Amino acid sequence: MTQRDESTGLSEPAELARAMTIAGSDSGGGAGVQADLKSFAAMGVYGTSVLTAITAQNTVAVTDVMELPVSIIESQIDAVISDIGTNAVKTGMLSSAVIIEAVARKVKEHGLGNVVVDPVMVAKSGDKLLQDEAVEVLRELLVPLATLVTPNIPEAEALTGRKIADMDDAREAAIAIVGMGAKAVVVKGGHMAGPASDIFYDGDEFRVFTAQRISTTSTHGTGCTFASATAAGLARGMSLRDSVSQAKKYVTDAIRRAFPMGRGYGPLNHFHEFWD
Repeated sequence: MTQRDESTGLSEPAELARAMTIAGSDSGGGAGVQADLKSFAAMGVYGTSVLTAITAQNTVAVTDVMELPVSIIESQIDAVISDIGTNAVKTGMLSSAVIIEAVARKVKEHGLGNVVVDPVMVAKSGDKLLQDEAVEVLRELLVPLATLVTPNIPEAEALTGRKIADMDDAREAAIAIVGMGAKAVVVKGGHMAGPASDIFYDGDEFRVFTAQRISTTSTHGTGCTFASATAAGLARGMSLRDSVSQAKKYVTDAIRRAFPMGRGYGPLNHFHEFWD
């Protein structure tokens, strides 16, 4: 990427937008940090990563999890920010209260903005990725720092303590999450019947983003991809609504053009625009 310096007439390198993911590693490559970095790259954003945990998983199950020490998580954040910096942050699997506390502390310490919080609680296989006692810490410490929170229906239910059965319930949950301090929220409707409709709320008004539901098992990493694609848009200077709209389209196309992989829930095709 280059930009022209009018004073010299020469072309100089333009600053590439940067986004940092703070999340767990997925050995199957479909979700977590791997999905985030693929999404950043596909959208023309330089991605950096902070690992919070290592999971042994594939398209069928999560067979093992090892949390990384808080000290190394903090050191990774410091290392990235002190040199490369970032224009946006996406958080994913933060499996324990102490990890959430550390990430929230570093977000405040470094004054990080454009924070997209994906409150990862359960893997597509049904395996739990967030300790029960950590939900309250997530609600109290990280949600108030979020530019956007992107829960699916079960995650929104856990955050708000209310059942979500229809779009009206989802709107009420969105209001509650913004009431926790988040600037905006997208309550994703993939778990509800009918079209895949996500409800966006920024404290002033609602907007519904709808796409045709695609019959497929290639949906592993959908939430990670949506959040990281939104963060990529913010990193590039797009408005929050435009970033969400772009992410919705990107995820839908990546699902539609996914390829079979594994025996369970396979990954999206993050590079569908570049691969035949």
